[in-house]
This record gives sequence, C-alpha cells and structure tokens, in this order.
Amino acid sequence: MRIIVLGGGVVGVTTAYQLQKDGHEVVLLERHAEVADETSWGNAGMIAPGHSFVWSSPKAPMTLLKSLVLKDQALRFRLSADPRLYSWSWRFLMECTHAKARRNTLLKHRLAAYSQAVLQEVIGAEDLAYDRNDQGILYFHRSQQALDVGVANMRLLESDGQLIKVLDRDAVVAMEPAFAHAREKIAGAIWCPTDETGDPAKFTRALAAIVARRGGEIRTGTAITGIEVAGGKVTGIATERGRVTGDAYVLAMGSASAGLARSIGIDLPIYPIKGYSLTIPIGNQPRPPSLGCVDEHNLVAVSRFGDRIRVTATAEFAGYDTSHKPPDFAFMKRVTQELYPEGADYERAEMWAGLRPMTPTNLPFFGRRQLANLYLNTGHGHIGWTMSHGSARITADLIAGRTPAIPMDGLAA
Repeated sequence: MRIIVLGGGVVGVTTAYQLQKDGHEVVLLERHAEVADETSWGNAGMIAPGHSFVWSSPKAPMTLLKSLVLKDQALRFRLSADPRLYSWSWRFLMECTHAKARRNTLLKHRLAAYSQAVLQEVIGAEDLAYDRNDQGILYFHRSQQALDVGVANMRLLESDGQLIKVLDRDAVVAMEPAFAHAREKIAGAIWCPTDETGDPAKFTRALAAIVARRGGEIRTGTAITGIEVAGGKVTGIATERGRVTGDAYVLAMGSASAGLARSIGIDLPIYPIKGYSLTIPIGNQPRPPSLGCVDEHNLVAVSRFGDRIRVTATAEFAGYDTSHKPPDFAFMKRVTQELYPEGADYERAEMWAGLRPMTPTNLPFFGRRQLANLYLNTGHGHIGWTMSHGSARITADLIAGRTPAIPMDGLAA
C-alpha cells in the first residue's frame, strides 16, 4: 500500500520506518524544514520505562491548585481563555484517582518496555549515531523519607518487570562522580539499569535518512491544511504544496493532531503541556555528568549527549504557546549548577520550550476511529521518545491486520 504519515517527529518517522519494513510505499509530511524540529528536538532524551508513572495522579490536583500562587511547582496551571483547556483539564482530573493512576501507569509501562525492546531491534539492524548511553538512569531523592516513598512507588513497576536497584548516597556518588560536590544533598537513588538516554533529534533524522535512501519520501516544508473525506474514508491530504493521496493515512502530529482530527469530526482529547529545556555545552568543564538522572524532588532531568547536556523541567498547562524568557529557566539552571558546579558551560545554555501532546490518561491513541483508512498514533505525552518505537510497530501491525505483540486492552482506540 501507499501510506501517508502525517507528522515528522520521532513518532511519525519511526512509524514510516516500520511501515517501510513491511513493504509499504511511504510518504511522510512535515511542515518544518527538517524532521524532529519541534517536541522531538528539545525533550529530555530519556528512554525511560522506569519513569512511566502517569502525571494524572492523586497528588496532581493539589499541585495544580498551588501553582496558581507558587511559581516553582513541577506542574503549573495558567489561566486561559481557551475553553478546551478546562474541558481537557476536567477529564485529566477524573483520572487522578489511586485506582486509575495505578491502571494507567501499568499500561504505560507495558508500552514503554515493549517499545524499548523494539528500539533494540532497530539499533541492532541499522547504523544510527545519536549519543546513546545505555548505563541506566538514576532517580535520586534528597531525603530518606522521600527515598523510601519512591522505592515503595517503584515496586509497582518492578512488579511489571522493571529492573531497579536502590543505592545509598555513597553508591550514587561512586556511580556518578560528578555528584561529588552535591553528595550531602542526596539521600540515595533508585537506579534503573536498563533505562537509557540519547539525542532523539539525531536519532529521528538519521532514521528518516534511512527511510529516504530506501525509497521513502520525506516531504519537509509541507504544511498540512486539511483532510479530505468521502464515503467513510480519507481521500486525500491538502497541503500548501498540493494534494497528496494514498491508500491509508497515519495521524502522528503530536499536539497538532487534535485540531486536525476535529476538522473531520473526530474528538481526540489531546492538549499541549508546555515543557522547558536547556541544552548546554560541556566546554572545558572537568566534571560533566556521565549518566542520565532525575532529581525527583525538583523534577529536573539531566541527560548527557556527547559534548552537551540536556536539562528539562516543568509541565505547564498553557495552551499552544511556546514563547519563553530567561526567568522561565532560572530554577532548572540553578538546580543543575548546584548538582554539577563543574559540569557545563552554563553561560552558553540554549533555551527551548515545546509542547507535549498529553491525553488525560497519559496513554496514546492507536487504531481507527470512524474512518476506514485513517490510523491514529498520537498523544504520547512526556515520554514520546520512549514509547515511539513500540507505537510504530503496533501501528504497522494494525494496518497489516496482525495482532500486536503486547495486549491492547486499555490501549486500543
């Protein structure tokens, strides 16, 4: 079949790759001049099944309420004139029960772990350079009480097969010597040895180049203006550079998916949650981080990409606004400098803000809704890089009429 993939982030490109492996003719449409130029460019870069906990948890409502007054909350709610923010937020709050958070977390971990296994197959088959580090990720806590709670919570993922190891302060510093100056601020950590990091934009662009070399079309600079529908199926995609047609279509446009789907009568409760990141050159600094880590107290994540580090923080309910200013990054920069005072050239930090395509459950959408030849693969939230590879394989399986390798109960559209 000729299949049109809408969206050139990591989800769209991995989908194009898996479909091409199945023998399909693939055309990918991306509005930017390069693939991976939005959310896939500036995210944390963590392949982290060990961080599969959903944001729609029992703690989230109070955190969001506090954020109306306190500005240093990990989740922040900004009042808006957009009515969709409030309808989506209500759905999000309805997922914030203990039972639903547990269910959604286990479903998310199932997909994340499967996706990582698919990634291993891809990097075993292809020559892909993307600053990969497969030495695990440290999830550290600043007090013994917080560490004990974190370990108790992590047992849920451990029950689903996640490998974890609890480390005391000395073991954390031995594993990550860059923490030497901050050792007294760290009580201990949970180390997930199978989690990993890597630059998602480098990966996505390298994979897109492979698809193109094998005959796929990667049409960048091609903004989608509409979907044409007739007789219960998609008949074509209108773009600023002409009409594109195929036998089947995959919607993988992240936060933009909801608006495009709404134009053809499909309700996708996907809303953009704004995240911030710093990309900082290491320069001549003597003690850069060597492992990915998450400061669980401040929810600041740090990854090492070759001669750079990537720092991410904050989830802001702010609509489709990607603007930013230096004060937005002050807290995360301060935390990172405290942890790694000799870790990077902080004066040369590159600021970025982007939109995570969140669903109320924190789970993506798959399969078909209403139209016979339109498949969903969208709504991957804050760990889209982690879930992209398995999501692509699932989408290829659904299009081929195959049963996916993992149970789809709770995941299918």
